[in-house]
Amino acid sequence: MLKKYFHTLAFFKIPSFVDKINTIISLLQAEFPGLEPKPSKADPLDILIATMLSQNTTDKTSYIAFQNLKNNIGTWEEVLNAPISKIRNAVRVCGLTNQKSAAIKNLLKQLKQKHGELSLKYLDKMSNDEVYKELLQYKGIGVKTISCMLAFSLGRDVFPVDTHVHRIINRLGIVKAVTPVKTFEQVKDKIPDGKKFLFHTLLIRFGRKICRAQKPLCGKCRLYDVCEFSEKEKYAMLSSAEPVENNFIILEHV
Repeated sequence: MLKKYFHTLAFFKIPSFVDKINTIISLLQAEFPGLEPKPSKADPLDILIATMLSQNTTDKTSYIAFQNLKNNIGTWEEVLNAPISKIRNAVRVCGLTNQKSAAIKNLLKQLKQKHGELSLKYLDKMSNDEVYKELLQYKGIGVKTISCMLAFSLGRDVFPVDTHVHRIINRLGIVKAVTPVKTFEQVKDKIPDGKKFLFHTLLIRFGRKICRAQKPLCGKCRLYDVCEFSEKEKYAMLSSAEPVENNFIILEHV
């Protein structure tokens, strides 16, 4: 009997990590039909600074701050030469004013000193690992910021992990990590090639619409059956609000 039992089990394939990722991507594509994100190929320095501004705030307010820098001060050369007080005023709308203005000023100053110009186009010839090593030297620039620049500007197939992505990946049970950086380290080489950027943008939209930080709409979630979130049953009972889409992503508009 045992032999027959185990022989029967052999016909049932246990889903692999890649199988689960592909299933989730398919379900998310059904949630957001027609979404085919493509890198903007915007200037890498623009993307890097826009991502720095987006930390701990919404994309809409960080976009206003980015436009303030461009419209009220001018080129990055002019931002470098501007008083720090003027930079603070420009980015005040997106919070963490002192930290962000100082980090931007420091980045521009060091770039000018090291390379003689305010450009990151030299990164295009580097590998991903070399780019991370190069930019992590700058205060205020972390793994997520660099990953976004690689994906949205240089067109690299990488998987940026912000708070939305970190939250969803852990709720789904794909990883168990306490910080976005640790989540990134665990999944960066496991997501199928060619799908990392797509998966990132799908999760961003999904995190805003359904898998919210507070009061997630589990009762309206396509991923319910593949999700390991311990409180999904509770929130499924409470999911009375209608999903609201928020598809504005700053890095698609820089």
